[in-house]
Amino acid sequence: MSTQEPFSIEQFYKLLSQNKLMAGKCLKCGKSHLPPRPLCDNCYGTQFGWVQILNEGKLLTYTVIHIAPTQFQGLTPYTIGILQLADGLQLPGVIQDVPIEQLKIGMTLKVDFSTCGTSQNWPQWPRYCLKPYEELCSV
Repeated sequence: MSTQEPFSIEQFYKLLSQNKLMAGKCLKCGKSHLPPRPLCDNCYGTQFGWVQILNEGKLLTYTVIHIAPTQFQGLTPYTIGILQLADGLQLPGVIQDVPIEQLKIGMTLKVDFSTCGTSQNWPQWPRYCLKPYEELCSV
């Protein structure tokens, strides 16, 4: 566990821009939180450190967006899913490179940091997406 970097949401996104998926681990009870938060929902502790999380998991659920906010209308239809990671952590993200009819609950997906940028001006933070595990391993 690394406690070298400041614990903030800005640091979380900075670490994402370095291709690191990091969770906040409560130094009092050991519970990990993703995305990180300033208060542990288990013991109400406020001291955290960073811990790197394996960036693969199983698709827990998903939904297809057909009507999107203005800044995302050019992406429709797109799919948002929730990835079940280690230690019970869950991470939402846009699923790419999987046709809607091939999506299956329980399929293995990986967090991809390299090819998920969009031309959108909002929101201004590093992006990631969820992609098929096999595709990323064969590159």
